Amino acid sequence: MSTAESATSTATRRTPGLVPVTETMRTTERTEDYAADHPATTGPSGPSGPYGQASEPVSGRASAARATWAFLRLLRSELGLTFRRPRNLAILAVLAVVPVVVGLALRLVGGSDDGVGGIVQAVAGNSLMLTFASFSFLVLLLMPVAVSVVAGDSIAGEAGGGTLRYLLAAPAGRTRLLAVKYLNAVVYAYAVTAVVALSALLTGLALFPAGPVTLLSGTTIPMLDGLVRIAITVGYVGAGMAALAAIALTLSVFTEVSIGAIAGTVILVIVCQVLRAFPELSSITPYLLPTKFTSFDAVLRSPIDTGALMDGLLTFGAYILLSGTIAWARFSGKDITS
Repeated sequence: MSTAESATSTATRRTPGLVPVTETMRTTERTEDYAADHPATTGPSGPSGPYGQASEPVSGRASAARATWAFLRLLRSELGLTFRRPRNLAILAVLAVVPVVVGLALRLVGGSDDGVGGIVQAVAGNSLMLTFASFSFLVLLLMPVAVSVVAGDSIAGEAGGGTLRYLLAAPAGRTRLLAVKYLNAVVYAYAVTAVVALSALLTGLALFPAGPVTLLSGTTIPMLDGLVRIAITVGYVGAGMAALAAIALTLSVFTEVSIGAIAGTVILVIVCQVLRAFPELSSITPYLLPTKFTSFDAVLRSPIDTGALMDGLLTFGAYILLSGTIAWARFSGKDITS
C-alpha cells in the first residue's frame, strides 16, 4: 500500500459505532454543499447530480414543502410512539384518577356537620372549583413528574437503547430531531394538563352543584365565564409544563441514562420548593420556575389579573429559550456513540 493510500485510510478510519457530527447532516444540506462546490455538468441525458444521475432543478418552495412534510411525518411518528406506550398511558390514567379521589374526599368533608371553610367550602359550593383545586394539588409535583418522564427519556432513552445513532444516520438532522422531541414532550404536557382538567370538571359536575361561580375576590360570574377561565388555566399550566419539559430535555441531552434526566428534573423541582420555604431567600423566589406554576389563580379574580399571567408566561418563555439553546448547543456539536 502506498503512503498516500495509507494516509487516506487513516483519515477515514473512525471508532466503530461513532456517528460524527458531519455525517448527520440532512440530505438537503449535503446536496446544497455539493452543488456549491460542483456545479451541475451536462451529460448525454442532461444535467447530472452528485452521483451521476439525471437531476432537475427544484424550486425553493417545493424543497421547503418537502422539508415541512418530512418534519410533520417524523413528529406524527414520535407522537404515535409516545401515546401508544403503556407507561405513558398509565401515567395519564393515574392523573385522571387523582381529581376523582380529591372530589370524593371533599364531598365527604363538605357533607359533614362540622363547619368547613376555605377551598372545601368553595368546591362544595360549585362544581367548577374542583378543577382549580386539583391543579393546585397536582401542579407542584405529580404533573411535573409525568412530564419529566417523557421529556427526560426523549434523547437519553434513544441513546441508552442504542437507537439514537440510527435516527441520526437517517436524513433527520440533529436540529429537526431535537425540535421533534421537544414538541412531542410539549404535546404530552398539554395532554397531562387537559386530562387533569377534564377529569376534575366531570367529577365536579357529578358531585357538586353547577351554577354561577364565586371567585376569590368575592365576585360571582356565570358558569360559562367559569368554563372560559378553566380553558385559560389549561393554557397557562400547559405552558408551565412545557417550560419544565425544556429543562428535562436539556438534561436528557447530557446523559445516556434516562432515569438520570428524569430524576434530575424532579429533584430540581423539589429543591425549588424547599428554597421557596425560606424567607431569607425571598429575593430569588420570583425567578424559580415552580413559583409561577400556581399563578393560574389569577383567573379567580375579577377582573383577571393579566399582569400575573403575563409575568408567568414570560418566565416560562425565558426558561424554554435558555434550556433550548443549551440543549441545541450540546446536541448539535457532540459525537454520538450509542
